[in-house]
Amino acid sequence: MRALVHDYVHAVHTTYLDHVQTLPPGERGELPLVSAGELTVIAAATTRLHLLATTDVLQAPLAPEVELTDEHRGVRWATRFYDPSVLPELGTLTGDNSEDVRRILGVTRVLYHLTVDVGGGLSAHHAAHSGVALANQHARTSRDLDRLRHALPRQLATVSELGTCVRLGLDRAASLLAADLTGGRVAPAPGTTADTCLAHVLRDVTR
Repeated sequence: MRALVHDYVHAVHTTYLDHVQTLPPGERGELPLVSAGELTVIAAATTRLHLLATTDVLQAPLAPEVELTDEHRGVRWATRFYDPSVLPELGTLTGDNSEDVRRILGVTRVLYHLTVDVGGGLSAHHAAHSGVALANQHARTSRDLDRLRHALPRQLATVSELGTCVRLGLDRAASLLAADLTGGRVAPAPGTTADTCLAHVLRDVTR
């Protein structure tokens, strides 16, 4: 299973990094996976498989932890594996909430957080699709946030918070920030995704 997960992460990253080569150098260099240079991908098994890429500095792996390293186009990453036998707190989760997984792992600077169904979800085809989708999402979000910073130069910190919410899928927090950035003109309905909140704010302040 570790080999399967390792191959999946490798395919996601290589597809992402190959896909963004068509972007202008400056735009490409701002993408989270490119600008990080070095990162750790945590594969955490609960009822599903959570894959989190983080730039947090982690202690060198201790037995029974396992870590595998890779590099592609100047980006280096280590894939580290956790399940309830390695990190018992993962076995205490009654649901599959991404925020709870990040809390147990203790990571904060997360570049992406994917959830994958074990089995068919770990196919090479699915990995390639995820890599392209993630690259496109990061490129679009980077452009939208840049436009938002130009439109709201006095609210740069709040714009950055909204960007973090989009990257982590924190929909409720993004809704609150959207209202804050627009003085209440944008009031997303419950269940509105974070990236949709960003789109609504951008549309409001640039129309």
